[in-house]
Amino acid sequence: MAVEKTLVLIKPDGRKRKLTGLAIDRLDVTGLDMIGAKVVTDSLAREHYRSLGDKPFFESLVKFLKGEYHDIPGSRMMALVYQGENAVAVVRKIAGATDPEDAAVGTIRNEFGRVCRKSGLYENVVHASSDPVEAEREIKLWFSEGEIAD
Repeated sequence: MAVEKTLVLIKPDGRKRKLTGLAIDRLDVTGLDMIGAKVVTDSLAREHYRSLGDKPFFESLVKFLKGEYHDIPGSRMMALVYQGENAVAVVRKIAGATDPEDAAVGTIRNEFGRVCRKSGLYENVVHASSDPVEAEREIKLWFSEGEIAD
């Protein structure tokens, strides 16, 4: 088993609905170690999702991460780094499927996420790195050297 690091962002919808502590509680019970945590602004949203830049939903993702759909421009998010065996897969499992309606019972997105019917937006509370390579890129984007206690 590989020891990995992974990034979690508690998105503007989660922060606005005061779900930060509940999401962290779900992540902590995985047994992974939280080795980085800080409040960040939305200034890196476009760079964060750059790998999806050619997708038709790219601009919507950026606006969502910037809090523009929740009337909280300049939003702040909680950025977290977890470390442990297969951390990426473990966090993705506890986060659940992107669409809260498809997420397994007991996952963060199933318990706290929702689909806004008028806009079609998924309020899925958290971002979880998709694979170890993307996790490394994302962690370097959101955290500077010395901000992670590994």
